[in-house]
Amino acid sequence: MLNKKIKKLLIGTNNKGKLKEIRGLLPKRIKTLSVSAFKLKSPKENGKTFIENSLIKSKYFSKKTNLFCLADDSGLEIDLLDGKPGIFSARWGGRKSDFNKAIKKVYRELNKKEKLWRQKKITARFVCALSICFLDKKIGVAKGIVEGIISEVPKGKNGFGYDPIFIPNKKNKTFGEMKPSEKYKIDHRFKAFLKIKKFL
Repeated sequence: MLNKKIKKLLIGTNNKGKLKEIRGLLPKRIKTLSVSAFKLKSPKENGKTFIENSLIKSKYFSKKTNLFCLADDSGLEIDLLDGKPGIFSARWGGRKSDFNKAIKKVYRELNKKEKLWRQKKITARFVCALSICFLDKKIGVAKGIVEGIISEVPKGKNGFGYDPIFIPNKKNKTFGEMKPSEKYKIDHRFKAFLKIKKFL
């Protein structure tokens, strides 16, 4: 099975931003399907790491549809907050994963930790774990990381999630201010994709 190229791939996410970004990374020869076409809700993510949660999703969606599934689990780790929100990144936005709410929570938590945090460089990273599964079989797993700092205020309307508050190293603007074509070449999802594409 592995020698055959994957022709049809389910992208295991209900996040429209992630869906768009992953579709943009995949080779054109692969027909992509979204879980919304099957009206599938996401499974309970009770893993302890990004990789575990990614595998929970890719196995679950593959078994539900009988298709190869590529799933992503990703999030923001902030050093001053001991790595939070981490695997709970989406959950910080409440039941509807409202990232405006999540970003406000990040700033609240930083203020609690250190009133003058804006005068320092608050180091952080975006982490992405990608996995491909077919039913219960794990085909491949990869992890990508991009290091950076937290912006003093949200900037930019592009991207999704925590993009408006993350400035990658060696850049002077947030992911939210970057054009998608600029962000895709350096972000955590792209780095993970470079490692996993050999399984496609």
